[in-house]
Amino acid sequence: MSPEVPEGYDPHAFEPFAVTVDLAVFTVRDGRLHVLLVERGGDPYKGHWALPGGFVLPRESAESAARRELAEETGLTVGTVSALHLEQLRTYSDPDRDPRMRVVSVAYAALVPDLPEPRGGGDAASAQWWDAGALGPLAFDHDRILADAHDRIGAKLEYSCLATAFCPPEFTLGELQQVYETVWGVELDRPNFRRKVLTTPGFVQAVEGSPRRTGGRGKPAALYRAGAATALHPPLLRPEGRST
Repeated sequence: MSPEVPEGYDPHAFEPFAVTVDLAVFTVRDGRLHVLLVERGGDPYKGHWALPGGFVLPRESAESAARRELAEETGLTVGTVSALHLEQLRTYSDPDRDPRMRVVSVAYAALVPDLPEPRGGGDAASAQWWDAGALGPLAFDHDRILADAHDRIGAKLEYSCLATAFCPPEFTLGELQQVYETVWGVELDRPNFRRKVLTTPGFVQAVEGSPRRTGGRGKPAALYRAGAATALHPPLLRPEGRST
């Protein structure tokens, strides 16, 4: 049973505002970090690229709205969207961030492997994966949201084993290093990276008796698979003074 409205309380005494959700969804494609964007089909910013998102319905949670909007605007299946791990990023509430009215946005971030090609739907004219390093200005304050999300994802790689999800089931340490370099936008020292990975309990597990693949003129490369750990102890930190 819902509690009664307190006597004397007037909800109309406060100026109404809308709540939206925005999603910064990243993936690694062809050795480059990509972000999912939609082309706006209506004003404001018609024809501009933006993060997927939209308004939260009256009887809907922010996370439910985020998954619904992502499916509607990109054509991704409900099953695909339901399986995504969305991490709430922060709330954006500058009074003039939307020219239509006062709009507060709850933003989410996700780094996911192997999503299918999207297609436009709902009020999005089209949807596309874009190289995160080659983007023009986005609609609203989505450049700021995207930058914040990129930083959050970079930090998540420091403390979790998420990077292994972007490698084949059996991978070399070079392939794992490439994921970190792609997301962080830095070049890592190979021997130092190898030492940190192999001394972090449960991060990776050597594949015994498996064929070894060779790359270029180097030595045959040992194969690994994801270990049992989900968090990194100690964390694998970005080089000091360098960030995405």
